Amino acid sequence: MQARMPRSILLNANSAARQFSFVDIFAGIGGMRLGFEAAGGACVFTCEWNKFSQQTYRENFGDEEIAGDIRKVPADAVPPHDVLLAGFPCQPFSIAGVSKKNALNEPHGFACEMQGTLFFDLARLIAYHRPRAFLLENVKNLVSHDKGRTFHTIRTILGNELGYHISYRVIDAQAWVPQHRERIFIAGFRDANDFDLDDMVIPEPKNGKSAPILDDILHPEDGTEAAEPDYTNGRMGKVGERYTLTEHLWDYLDAYAKKHRARGNGFGYGLVDRTDIARTLSARYYKDGSEILVRQDNALPRRLTPRECARLMGFDEPTESQFKITVSDTQAYRQFGNAVAVPAVKAVAQYMRPWLE
Repeated sequence: MQARMPRSILLNANSAARQFSFVDIFAGIGGMRLGFEAAGGACVFTCEWNKFSQQTYRENFGDEEIAGDIRKVPADAVPPHDVLLAGFPCQPFSIAGVSKKNALNEPHGFACEMQGTLFFDLARLIAYHRPRAFLLENVKNLVSHDKGRTFHTIRTILGNELGYHISYRVIDAQAWVPQHRERIFIAGFRDANDFDLDDMVIPEPKNGKSAPILDDILHPEDGTEAAEPDYTNGRMGKVGERYTLTEHLWDYLDAYAKKHRARGNGFGYGLVDRTDIARTLSARYYKDGSEILVRQDNALPRRLTPRECARLMGFDEPTESQFKITVSDTQAYRQFGNAVAVPAVKAVAQYMRPWLE
């Protein structure tokens, strides 16, 4: 049975009437919100615990009220909504996160009380509000974590206990941005329908158009882009020297990579040119930038600037206003590394839209 049409929400005199409402849980810096606003949604509630992410979120969306720890938010304090969005914490389920916790002899997955059990707070909100739909996002490893038992529990709760029609798919954002970034999207609808994420068409290069490459997001450094101190400087908009690796760090990374190659491992830095596609940007990028190092003529490799990270994640587009970055480089790298790829969310939101109208 199809759900009934939601009421339209008028944001303000300068905005078009919105077609559905949504809440943004574990909001980060608003990647999920951007995707669903583009599909006609209006955000009516935001929850994000990190104060630096809250700062970036407010700078870009102007929300004064942002709830903190979701565990302390009563379900009736969340306003009614049509769609619940949540990129719930991935560290307890990611390959790197599990390896780190194993090395420290710490629990991971649902056994991780700090982050792993936050999924149950999402289930608590869904059970109370019964939204027409939800979209959850996490790392690809969620499907195989703990030999599939973790994902089986999630599907059982959402599908069998809460009674939602569930569809999920691992989507690689490199169809939209020059980055290999696989994430699982889990969509649920309260009312039974034919929605299936596997039927969503992923764009492919055609008609002579190539896939996104790093040249699409890197600073041109040729004077065609206005300088953005301290990311770029001067008339030509050259990338700041502080993003170039020191000889000490480069020697360390090079030696580390050679050691693991000799052992037959794939560990090491990722050195890229403008025509390449990058590895996955992670929240640890601020440490040494090793997963994405840009080759430079007559100089050691450099990190991406935070502005390039914003573009790599799809937060900046040529036809839209520039995403505001007011935090330190360290916090910006963490935020973009933890974020969703906005164009991928936009595609999923547009695909869900007919079932929300």
